[in-house]
Amino acid sequence: MANNDVKVTTFENTKLNVRKLDWNEVFYTNCPLISASNVDQELGWTREEFKKLGVDYNYFRYYRETDWYPHYIHNQDNLIRFGGLFPPVHVQADIRRTRLLGVTHAPKEGGCMMVRSRDDIYTMQELKGKKIGISKSMNQVKNDWWRIQEHQGIELMLRINGMTMDDIELVEFPYADDWYNDPKMLEPMLNPSDLWLQRDHKHDLAFRPLETALEKGIIDACYTQSKPLQQLSEATGKFKAIEDLSLHPDWTLQVANIPAAITCSDVMYNEHPELAVAFMKGMIRVGRWSNENKHAAAGILDRQTFYLDVEHTFEGIKPIDIVPNLSPQNMASVEIGKDFMLKHGYIKNDFDVHEWAAPDIIEKAARELLEEEWHKKTMLKLPQAADPLSGAGRVG
Repeated sequence: MANNDVKVTTFENTKLNVRKLDWNEVFYTNCPLISASNVDQELGWTREEFKKLGVDYNYFRYYRETDWYPHYIHNQDNLIRFGGLFPPVHVQADIRRTRLLGVTHAPKEGGCMMVRSRDDIYTMQELKGKKIGISKSMNQVKNDWWRIQEHQGIELMLRINGMTMDDIELVEFPYADDWYNDPKMLEPMLNPSDLWLQRDHKHDLAFRPLETALEKGIIDACYTQSKPLQQLSEATGKFKAIEDLSLHPDWTLQVANIPAAITCSDVMYNEHPELAVAFMKGMIRVGRWSNENKHAAAGILDRQTFYLDVEHTFEGIKPIDIVPNLSPQNMASVEIGKDFMLKHGYIKNDFDVHEWAAPDIIEKAARELLEEEWHKKTMLKLPQAADPLSGAGRVG
């Protein structure tokens, strides 16, 4: 569905705004998904780690000087991002050097194919010759992560049902996607939760962009993220899922914009690694608490994610390890997402995801937490605390 009147945003016709760099302050940004950062923004434990260093720690939209683009293109050296996979892959490939500090994977949220609930369609094969929607951002400054996950999910669902893109009609829906430096969107925010308190995000169709076209019959089907968004659509009574990648045994199908990735700039990593370590100490602490108190964590996450309610959020996060890691399986998932983007032209340059990763940061964070806990406990009963972890050897 071509629309030549939709505004195109480029680096040439837009102005980027970022607060002047000061290493006495660190900023974070995150996506509304399952992560320790989304829990921590209510607990404040990572801020405690930065206070130990005498560094201010705030949401990146804390000051009006900064627009929304750093969340997508990481054009802020003292920023740490925790969010969907595709934007940081794009940044590392084509925009600037960053380091991957850890990931959190949601292993049972692969994506669904939605159709109208009263349509006489029950299988993917019945979509042959029919129209499947796909969005298209006209903003060339940032990564088109909505489209990439739709593209990846559609292609996978067709393939596991013995079909290809040639069997369906893919209908594009271009949109301007130009709000990132709109003055109306630049009111300072203390916390990402402020954004969700201002909008009914569980019923906001901005997060289900093709649902209206499906309801009106302009298309016959569309992709949506499974679990968080699928049930919101189905709760209207208007839609149903006929395919769900999360129900298949193949774990490599569960990689639509996930694992969620933590990235910092190469400048922070090289010149101020203690800041990255402080952030990861907070993520480990909050992640451990969340794993041990899943229902309490669900109560926090429900305020900013897309599950139906707290109980639904609780069920959704049960299989998720909320402590970030760089496990071999999760790194393989990162590589799958990166390779899809490269194959389909969503990034221009390739890179080695293992060289991107910085396991030394999370290892140092874990070591420091162990040492602090050891000193805390031994000082209660010893005249001088023992120091068994002070050597240079690796932990684990």
